[in-house]
Amino acid sequence: MAALYETHIPVTGLQVSSAFYRDVVGLVPAFAQPGRGVEFLYVGSREGGMVGLWVPGTSYGWKSKDRPASHFAVSVTLAALFASIPRLQNLGIKLTGFDGAIASEPSVIGWMPSAQVYFKDPDGHILEFICNLPDQAVPSFLGGWADWQKLKRA
Repeated sequence: MAALYETHIPVTGLQVSSAFYRDVVGLVPAFAQPGRGVEFLYVGSREGGMVGLWVPGTSYGWKSKDRPASHFAVSVTLAALFASIPRLQNLGIKLTGFDGAIASEPSVIGWMPSAQVYFKDPDGHILEFICNLPDQAVPSFLGGWADWQKLKRA
């Protein structure tokens, strides 16, 4: 296997969700069938994979009034991860760390190691921008970017 190619998530409506995933997340529209209640967006390009948005009652849409949230992560470069922070904040998007607390810097999961920020879409799904780090793994570490940098210098 090489990579995960696509994921599908239930959304309340295509118009609002499509605009969010296009304008906020940066996905590229690929194909839409509004009459069928589905839209597909590429993650960067056709080769990068895609996300399918499905309205209630469709194949991957919610089947009941329950609206459980999903989670998925989009791989980005470290520069893009840091650039996304002020851009998302300027759009009024609340960023959190791995622990769910409000964050203004990436959190780091030491066993991977990876840096990431989390935020929610209009339906409450949790999105993650993640960058794998070239650093040595530290399985016991889970914290903020600044603390990770201090640990690396020690």
